[in-house]
Amino acid sequence: MLTRFCRNRAAVVGLIIVCVFAAMALAAPLASTYDPEQTRLEQKLLGPSPVHLLGTDHLGRDILARLAYGARFSLVICFAAVSVGLIIGVPLGAISGFYGGWLDLVIQRLVDVLLSFPGFLLALSLVAVLGVGIVNVIIAVGLGVVPASVRLMRASTLSIRSREYVDAARAAGAGGASIILRHVLPNAFAPVVIQGTLGLGATLLTAAGLGFLGLGVQQPTPEWGSMLGEGRSYIFSNPNLATFPGIAIFLTVLGFNLAGDGLRDALDPLSASPSPSPSGRGFIQG
Repeated sequence: MLTRFCRNRAAVVGLIIVCVFAAMALAAPLASTYDPEQTRLEQKLLGPSPVHLLGTDHLGRDILARLAYGARFSLVICFAAVSVGLIIGVPLGAISGFYGGWLDLVIQRLVDVLLSFPGFLLALSLVAVLGVGIVNVIIAVGLGVVPASVRLMRASTLSIRSREYVDAARAAGAGGASIILRHVLPNAFAPVVIQGTLGLGATLLTAAGLGFLGLGVQQPTPEWGSMLGEGRSYIFSNPNLATFPGIAIFLTVLGFNLAGDGLRDALDPLSASPSPSPSGRGFIQG
């Protein structure tokens, strides 16, 4: 799997991009010696210079420092939100697909209700109910990941539960919970990991959108979406306030998507292998 992943140049580039921003988040104090929350009004709206490599914002705060520390909050939110979505969605999907019946009906109708809302609108509504703050943002964005996780896990479970080893486990007297834990979840691991990786970019965009509207991480805590929202008022006079957070969001989402596509091809090589079509020409499955 690792060899197939490394052969995919786009996936490697995506992984490098993600690792660069993760390293920036971990080594934020080394990226800049300035306090990201300290205001210096006498130095406001300075352009890039050797003293402030990316310039300063409207309150005199160093943009590089805020960008580096903001990576911590932005990445933590997207990873935590995807984890919340998988922790809730994977068990529900496995139970729904394995047991079926009225339990499957109830779970799928709840999923239909969640799917009736666009992802960002659902997060926006939940934040309006729960209130602003990093924990509430994680919960709101994470619940948007649940429907896709449930549907994916249910489809995988429906395929796995008809396999011979599941029938053998039933014949040996294994209960439903044991079969799900020992046979269903391990064999559905690959699609769940792929779904989670590809979902990181979408959750980052949703969280940044909430921050842009002032409903995410609150000031003076740095976060890429809120930095972008602050910079919109200076988009013509000092475009660097919005440009650098926007570039960080763009590159990170691109990195997640490239790495997710590469991981999908590495875990399921048949999805990227050409097969003959009825007309004699190759096509890409999946």
